[in-house]
Amino acid sequence: MTDVQDLQRRIIELDVEHRDLDAVISMLTADGHGDQLQLRRLKKRKLQLKDHITLLKMQLVPDIPA
Repeated sequence: MTDVQDLQRRIIELDVEHRDLDAVISMLTADGHGDQLQLRRLKKRKLQLKDHITLLKMQLVPDIPA
């Protein structure tokens, strides 16, 4: 049962990081003075986090026999 709890904990951690990145990206774009390279890197990291969260959530779903 700890594997499920570990996965859930990791999903929560990644979700928090994803939301934090979203806030930083919004702040930098609203300011208008954000470095474009930095914004691209942050957006890329945000997408990587989203993909990783999706993969972890898929691991929580039990396999359904065909």
